Amino acid sequence: MGLIRFILNLIWLVTAGVPLFIAYIVFGVLACLPIVPIPFGVASFRLAGFVLWPFGREAVDTGHASALSGLGNIVWFLVAGLWLAIAHVTTALAQAVTIIGLPLAWANIKLIPVTCFPFGKTVVSTSDSRAAMLPTVRR
Repeated sequence: MGLIRFILNLIWLVTAGVPLFIAYIVFGVLACLPIVPIPFGVASFRLAGFVLWPFGREAVDTGHASALSGLGNIVWFLVAGLWLAIAHVTTALAQAVTIIGLPLAWANIKLIPVTCFPFGKTVVSTSDSRAAMLPTVRR
């Protein structure tokens, strides 16, 4: 299973990982310029690492989501989440052109919920016990 994940991550890196990573980094840097939205920048950087090498990891609910997380998710969606979701759909369409790219396109589409609403979620290895116990966005 480890070799398959590695191969999928390498193909992902070339077909979607680098452009999506750059998009998340740009949104993170822009969010860190003023002081107040630094938590949004941190969330963007966390997701950047996830979209660069997603197979073998998953986003799970922390179980500690608060009203502030909900408010943060709304602001995030309006400012960055929608645009990043469009980037995921665009790269998924490009990946879906080939048969080999279909599983990658599906994985790209499955990343959209965590892209749109990242607060209250954390990224863990699929071998982590939290990954088996909590609701997930599976890779």
